[in-house]
Amino acid sequence: MGKVETVTENVLAEVLAGVVRREHIPVDSHFFDDLGANSLVMAHFCARVRKRQDLPSVSMKDVYGHPTIRRLAAALDTLPAPAPSPAEAGAEADADADAEPALPGSTPRYLLCGTLQFLFFAGYCLLAGVVLGRGYEWISAVDGAVDVYVRSLVFGAAVFAGACLLPVAAKWLLVGRWKETVFPVWSLAYVRFWTVKALLHASPMLLFTGSPLYVLYLRALGARIGRGVTILSHSVPVCTDLLTVGAGSVIRKDAFYLCYQARAGRIRTGRVTLGSEVYVGEKTVLEIGTTMGDGAQLGHSSALYGGAAVPPGERWHGSPAQPTDVDYVRVPPAPCSTRRRAVYALAGLLRTLLLYVPLAVGGTYLLLTVVPALGALLDPTSQDLTTGRFYGEALGLSLVAYAGYVVLGFAAVSLLPRALSPLLRADRVYPLYGFHYSVQRAIARVTNIKFFTWVCGDSSYIVPYLRAVGYDLSRVEQTGSNFGAEVRHETPYLATVGSGTMVADGLSVVNADFSGTSFRVSRATIGGRNFLGNNIAYPSGGRTGENCLLATKVMVPLDGEIREGVGLLGSPCFEIPRSVERDSRFDHLREGAELRRRLALKNRFNLRSMGLFLFLRWLDWFVLGVIGFAAFDLYGSHGTVGGLLIGASLIVGLAFSTAYYVLVERLIGRFRPLAPKLCSIYDPYFWWHERLWKVPDNHLVVLNGTPFKNLVWRALGVRLGRRVFDDGCYITERTLAAIGDDCTLAAHTKVQAHSQEDGTFKSDHITIGAGCTLGTGALVHYGVSMGDGAVLAPDSFLMKGEEMPAGARWGGNPAVAPRHG
Repeated sequence: MGKVETVTENVLAEVLAGVVRREHIPVDSHFFDDLGANSLVMAHFCARVRKRQDLPSVSMKDVYGHPTIRRLAAALDTLPAPAPSPAEAGAEADADADAEPALPGSTPRYLLCGTLQFLFFAGYCLLAGVVLGRGYEWISAVDGAVDVYVRSLVFGAAVFAGACLLPVAAKWLLVGRWKETVFPVWSLAYVRFWTVKALLHASPMLLFTGSPLYVLYLRALGARIGRGVTILSHSVPVCTDLLTVGAGSVIRKDAFYLCYQARAGRIRTGRVTLGSEVYVGEKTVLEIGTTMGDGAQLGHSSALYGGAAVPPGERWHGSPAQPTDVDYVRVPPAPCSTRRRAVYALAGLLRTLLLYVPLAVGGTYLLLTVVPALGALLDPTSQDLTTGRFYGEALGLSLVAYAGYVVLGFAAVSLLPRALSPLLRADRVYPLYGFHYSVQRAIARVTNIKFFTWVCGDSSYIVPYLRAVGYDLSRVEQTGSNFGAEVRHETPYLATVGSGTMVADGLSVVNADFSGTSFRVSRATIGGRNFLGNNIAYPSGGRTGENCLLATKVMVPLDGEIREGVGLLGSPCFEIPRSVERDSRFDHLREGAELRRRLALKNRFNLRSMGLFLFLRWLDWFVLGVIGFAAFDLYGSHGTVGGLLIGASLIVGLAFSTAYYVLVERLIGRFRPLAPKLCSIYDPYFWWHERLWKVPDNHLVVLNGTPFKNLVWRALGVRLGRRVFDDGCYITERTLAAIGDDCTLAAHTKVQAHSQEDGTFKSDHITIGAGCTLGTGALVHYGVSMGDGAVLAPDSFLMKGEEMPAGARWGGNPAVAPRHG
């Protein structure tokens, strides 16, 4: 049995023997069941095969689909190479159109760009400081709650309007109408582009996503958007003149449609065109040059590459997208008039201007006025910044404010939405932009506050928190890592997770369906004894049951039989083994007395981590409070110049928080680089590694697209080359990542040097060569190497252990090299 019969079998067996270090490989032996291989081993096998000139290219999907040498060789020898789909053809055409290598870097241009960006940011902060100072002075000149409210309303409304209109004015003055063009990063054209992008991201109008008011705002920026369009995504389309959306279309949250592309050291602007009644699902990417005809649909966890066109009425899904029979618009229409939309938009605007803004502006002032001890903080005549009294009062205020935020915030998250939840009935269709829609939006916003999942995630304490906000977690089998720190939902009251299930970071429970006129909430049920990897959208009606492994970035199926006892990988998904031998070596630590002992130790360690980071974040609040109060006190004694001091305090505050958390992370890491690990989640090393994930880094978003983010990455331990363009990348294990000169890291990309599956933690180095590009939404896993000039397409998942050759262009989930017939 197992006699070699073809040349391909012989060569494949020889390559695999070298990878697994065996003298002989039976051609009928199953890679995973018989040989004990795992996805990392087989990724190395695929890489070696690709280096052989006498063998065709092999992908991980080929390995999983044909898991023996004989079957794999037969598939490679006899199956004709498939003709590229329309999506793949578009992707290849796009790659060919941009096949030129990364632009050679220019350090003087890089430094000049950074200088101009800093001057713009400083000017914005100084202007804000002057405005805030004048506003405080004007409000403090009156007595009485009514007068303070009126002036807070006028001042707050003026600031709100200014912050909304400034991006519009800047866009039309600096750019005019966006056109399809290409320009290098770090150039003067890029500075104009970045300025508009930064102002758009700072606009308060982002709070109105899901409202017709946001659609009107995009129209004011030049977008061509039809009537009755619903946009739920917080992703901002920067080049708005190049965006066309037909009437009645829906764009779900976490959809990226930027209308620009960062690749090979260039910014390329391009059109995104959606017809009428189009549906764009969760966690999707629409590259420039893509079009969707009237009535077309793009499913969740999918991507349209540049040049791809979905014909009218067709449904596509996957990365890259391909035709499917699945209907993603699963809620019938409901009456939703223009008047209804207008009333909803106006009510939201009035609520913001008449309630939220005055409360934020005047409420803080009244609080400081009512409490004399706190009011003294803003009285320059009674304070000496060199005395202990000033710092003692600032300390007291920060403690009260922080404790109040934690206690009252938890009460609000757990109680207020629960009082609203009976107003929404499961599986009932409601029209958009009415009372029930407002209730759903309120529940989603309040229960998705990140602070509490950040505190409790990656520990046993996330379980009682999720139960408090409404999750049905069945009979919990506590592991100490049941959920990560990023768990989101449309409503927590219709989310069920089965017993024994573990979830990594980035889970989005999609338990609300939307059409252009209606919505419906329904229960999403994740079966028991599952493991969910990172960055997964799990919809209601997902066709998975018990004992499944859902790999990172997998597209959860909505059709076919219920999958049980298998693993699912990719978009669209295909079956893989549920587990492998390497992942079961620590099973003895997950049962009986040993589990109880180690879980108790992990809980105590996690509790100390939670306390440590609550303290560290409070300390940050305290210092920022001291900086702010000192600026206001100096404002009172320095007249007009004082407003500039308030603006300077904003710059100093950002610089302090950045340096502070860099120091915190390096201290926790003992100023040493991480080493690759394979261990149980009950190993003390893993508990310490989890502590690193809790270091706050949201402030880095402000630095996207600037040279200053590179400085922070280096300070955090990333081995970063020169002139790297980082438009919004997240690096999980900084000291395990090496990124070469002149790389382009597009928006929403992730370099993740770890994985945690079924109680086993794994980490390894990631090496990205010079001049490489990561497309929008791409994820690079641990153990990966990318050769110089390699390009990873948008929304791709480059699996653990893969080796991309220099100059290669890969795409897909999982990422593969294009295969030509």
